[in-house]
Amino acid sequence: MKMKALSYPYIVWIAIFIVVPLVLVFLYAITANGGNLTDARVTLDNFRKFMDPKYLDVLWISVKLALQSTVITLVVGYPIAMIIAKEKPSKRNIMIFLFVIPMWMNFLLRTYAWLTLLGKNGVINFIVTSLGFKPLDLLYHDGAVLLGMVYNFLPFMVLPIYSVLVKIDKSLIEAAEDLGANKFQIFTKITMPLSIPGVITGITMVFMPAVSTFVISRLLGGGQYMLIGNLIEQQFLWVGDWHFGSAISIIMMIFILITMALTSKFDSEKEGSRGLW
Repeated sequence: MKMKALSYPYIVWIAIFIVVPLVLVFLYAITANGGNLTDARVTLDNFRKFMDPKYLDVLWISVKLALQSTVITLVVGYPIAMIIAKEKPSKRNIMIFLFVIPMWMNFLLRTYAWLTLLGKNGVINFIVTSLGFKPLDLLYHDGAVLLGMVYNFLPFMVLPIYSVLVKIDKSLIEAAEDLGANKFQIFTKITMPLSIPGVITGITMVFMPAVSTFVISRLLGGGQYMLIGNLIEQQFLWVGDWHFGSAISIIMMIFILITMALTSKFDSEKEGSRGLW
């Protein structure tokens, strides 16, 4: 009974800061502008409006960049996680500490720092022009946004993979080596299959914020194009169409939930196949 009473503050917190806002977003999404919710009429026009090709293009660009950033962080992050996991505990802790330190800085400041590095008068172009070359166009395109995503979300890929790799029983690898397996066989037959839960978690933790980001695209994209996060922000802060903004938010929530369900199912299937072996 005491344990149940201790859960009440958390239930109240969830109700106030999660359930109530979600209900309000849903109500705005299924109503038309009537001054306030009590005068609004129920309609699905906000969802139909999103079917316009220009808005679908925004969604496609957002998903494309999110997928690209997820693949890059996986390709870059997996070897980093392996390197850290193979070190001695004392050295491993220092490497994790150094890797996590940038995350202590505000997300906005970390993104602003890339403006200093990539700008026409930035550090990189200063070095390039000092060597006698023309300044490079490094900002305000997909590449700059992708770089910002990879930089900001890379720790979310590395840490889950590392946490799984470091728990792998070393005796399995030693047994494989005794049986004549080479490093590639050990990786493909032991390390990679056992690290799938960390990979799935990393993919989820990178893809979700990447597909809905708006700060990175606004700063490093320079307003040249719009992602789905920018579109939602625009509807709430500048256009004042909370109904359409809420409808887009609901669509994104459904899209993210479907993605999470697919990744969870894939992870479950992998665990089942490992159990058979």
